[in-house]
Amino acid sequence: MTLLISTGQIAEMKSVVNPLKVSRFLRGYDEAAAQKGIKLSIGFDFHEYVSITKTLPTKTPTYPSFRPDRSPIRSGEGYWMIGLDKNNEVALVQAARLYDLSNSNFAEHLESLKVFYSDPATQAHPQDRCSCTAPSAKKIDGKVAYHGDFWLRKDFRGQGMPEIMAAVLRGVSFAMWAPDFVVGLPERWLLSKGVLAQYGHLHCEPGGSVLHLIEEGIVADDLLVWLTGNELQCLVDRKHRNELPLAK
Repeated sequence: MTLLISTGQIAEMKSVVNPLKVSRFLRGYDEAAAQKGIKLSIGFDFHEYVSITKTLPTKTPTYPSFRPDRSPIRSGEGYWMIGLDKNNEVALVQAARLYDLSNSNFAEHLESLKVFYSDPATQAHPQDRCSCTAPSAKKIDGKVAYHGDFWLRKDFRGQGMPEIMAAVLRGVSFAMWAPDFVVGLPERWLLSKGVLAQYGHLHCEPGGSVLHLIEEGIVADDLLVWLTGNELQCLVDRKHRNELPLAK
C-alpha cells in the first residue's frame, strides 16, 4: 500500500472508528490510484505543501485557508495529499483541515473570514468580504472537516480520479477526526460539467461562499457541499471491496 500516514500525527479516535474498516476502505482506493499510475501520499507540513503547489503552472493559487502565513494549522488538525506519476511528477493535490465550530457554525465562520485567516482583524483587507446564504451552513457545527484546494493534472482527467481523491480524503478525515460534518466549497462549473457528481457529495446548495479577497485576487461564487458524520461513517464502513468499483 503506497498511501502513507504518520501514526504520530493521527488524533485520538472515537470509539465509532473501526481502524480495520478504514484501512480496507483506503487500501481499495489507494490500489485504484496505483492502477492508474499514481502513487498517493499524505503530508502534514503546510509550508512544504505551499512550496509544492506554487510549482504547478495550471493550478489556481492556494486559498489562505491552507497557507500557514495566513492561517496556521496546528499539528493533528490538517493534512494534504499528493499524487505522483511514474516519473515522480505531481499529478494531483488537495488538502483538508479541521475547524472547531462548537460555539459557532460554518456560515458564521465564513462570513467572519475565519475560514481564511487566523486573525481577520489584522490579516484581512478592509474590503474583504464573504457572504454565505446556503441555509444548511448555519446547521453545520461541531467538528467540521473542510476539504479543498483540489487540483488534478489534465492528462489524468476523465479517468475517475475525482472519486478516488474524494474517497481518500474522507477516509483519512474519518480516521483522524471522526468529524460531525465534512464540507467543501466547489466552483459552480463543476456542477454544470458533471464533475461534482464524481465526488459523491450527498448534499449540495448554492450560495456557499460569495467571496472577495482583495490582496489574494480571489473572486468566487461557490457551492456548499457536505456530508454528516453518520453519512461519512456509512461510506467508510463498506464491508466488501467489490463495493469499490474503481478498485477492480
